[in-house]
Amino acid sequence: MLDRRFTELDVRDMLHRAITYRRDVVPGRWVIVTSHRRKPWEGIVEPDTEAKLLVVVTAYPQEEL
Repeated sequence: MLDRRFTELDVRDMLHRAITYRRDVVPGRWVIVTSHRRKPWEGIVEPDTEAKLLVVVTAYPQEEL
């Protein structure tokens, strides 16, 4: 998170403002399409059904694709 300059609160805000989602190439993971600082971002998440949590694996600006 530090190298991409966002905080846990930023991630929560990105998830709250998600535009859409799709399956990731890794089974069981999802790509969340969102924005951060008025630019398009994507986040990779993985549901932890046992703990009933959504684990954020990473987030990055779409320019890095």
